[in-house]
Amino acid sequence: MNQINAPLAQLKDIHLPPPVSWWPPAPGWWLIGICLLGIIFGGGYLLWKLFRRGQYRREALATLRQLQHTHQGQEQILLAEVSRLLRQVAICQYGRQEVAALNSTNWLEFLDRTGKTDQFSQGAGKVLGAMLYQPTAAIETEPLCQVAKAWIKGHRQC
Repeated sequence: MNQINAPLAQLKDIHLPPPVSWWPPAPGWWLIGICLLGIIFGGGYLLWKLFRRGQYRREALATLRQLQHTHQGQEQILLAEVSRLLRQVAICQYGRQEVAALNSTNWLEFLDRTGKTDQFSQGAGKVLGAMLYQPTAAIETEPLCQVAKAWIKGHRQC
């Protein structure tokens, strides 16, 4: 019996292979990683472009708030500055060729058309027309600033 068991006693234990390493990853993981990097960089670029595209609006709104604060009680100066600010924003968005030649009624119609409103030709923004050049005109600046703020936030391409 010893002879029968003797060959079994000479056997060694099973040797397991070393554990699978996590590095280097399989080709599929490389592809997924490259795709994820592309999505991250592409999304970041699009967000940056979107942020930059609205930057002129944020600056214009900050300028409007500053004008309201600086020119309290100086209606005529505030009216001229709001008109100048709206023209600058319009030139930034629509170009000098389309905006620079507009005056009085044409200017108010342009603001109405691009702002999808009638507040410039019929409402509080009407003062940006003929009253802009009258030295002693009674002007309500708060409604004017609200209309200007709404136009800066919401104007669209014609």
